[in-house]
Amino acid sequence: MLRIAVDVMGGDVGVSATIPAVALALQADADVHMVLVGNPEVIEPLLVRVPATLRERISLHAASEVVGMDELPSKALRLKKDSSMRVALDLVKSGQAQAMVSAGNTGALMATAKFVLKTLPKIDRPAIVTALPSMRSTGHVHLLDLGANAECTAEQLVQFAVMGAAMVSALEGITQPRVALLNIGSEEIKGNDVIRAAAQQLQAMPINYVGYVEGDGIFHADVDVVVADGFVGNVALKTGEGVAKLITALMKEAFLRNTFTKLGALLVKPILARFVQRIDPRMHNGASLLGLRGVVIKSHGSADEVAFANALQVAVREARIDLPKRITALWAEAKLSAPDA
Repeated sequence: MLRIAVDVMGGDVGVSATIPAVALALQADADVHMVLVGNPEVIEPLLVRVPATLRERISLHAASEVVGMDELPSKALRLKKDSSMRVALDLVKSGQAQAMVSAGNTGALMATAKFVLKTLPKIDRPAIVTALPSMRSTGHVHLLDLGANAECTAEQLVQFAVMGAAMVSALEGITQPRVALLNIGSEEIKGNDVIRAAAQQLQAMPINYVGYVEGDGIFHADVDVVVADGFVGNVALKTGEGVAKLITALMKEAFLRNTFTKLGALLVKPILARFVQRIDPRMHNGASLLGLRGVVIKSHGSADEVAFANALQVAVREARIDLPKRITALWAEAKLSAPDA
């Protein structure tokens, strides 16, 4: 049975969202055990609401501290050694859990995870990746990095591409995922020196590198993985989320304009419900910190129980296939294939 360590104290919402989410995730998968890490005095009263059949697959692991959402990563790493975030990562390091999930401070999670778990062999930095809705037949595309590394070298972008390809191949059974670099144009001469150097290196890698895509291509190009530095990737992610909220708000405004439009809304309600679910960021919650010697999933800080449950399910899927091992194997193959190997 897989054991997932859950930082239930982290995030903007905390235990009022994370504990109900644990119940949802346990209902969805009978072969999972959740280790709730945090203050038992806060956690135990909420566990009463969880069905007894599910509580059998829940255990508590005490932690006396919580990392604040606005806390400096360096301070959290140095001073909060018994935080729920740190203790959950320690459980992964010791093998007592196969993955951990947190909605806490992103910078602190990245710094602490890198310190506790270390990066995989020959991987410089972890990268944050998540699935976004797209017009492809699969219904989604994976974008990385989403903010862990604001500036990257060409070699690091290549590492991200290989890690993304390994992830999609392992999770979705795609033999040769289509990988692209995010750029300001599709022509070979476009982009800065780092992008062009990364493109040149990727052509020699044992992955299906298909060239550049522009910003709109994230959502409609025939690619499985889109690679960018953390600054550009984060802007693209937040822009996409903002557009999704704008479209939803405009549609709601249009359908509630008068009696006739309200009647029209009733007629198309099932279609609207499917549309909203497709672009709902909650359904795509759960960003992976790729490149670590363990599975670490970052949930959105303001995630509700539905969103956090999705993040838990991402952790289960990645732990089940031992994603770090898959990444290590493909990266070793890539280095052997490199011209200077």
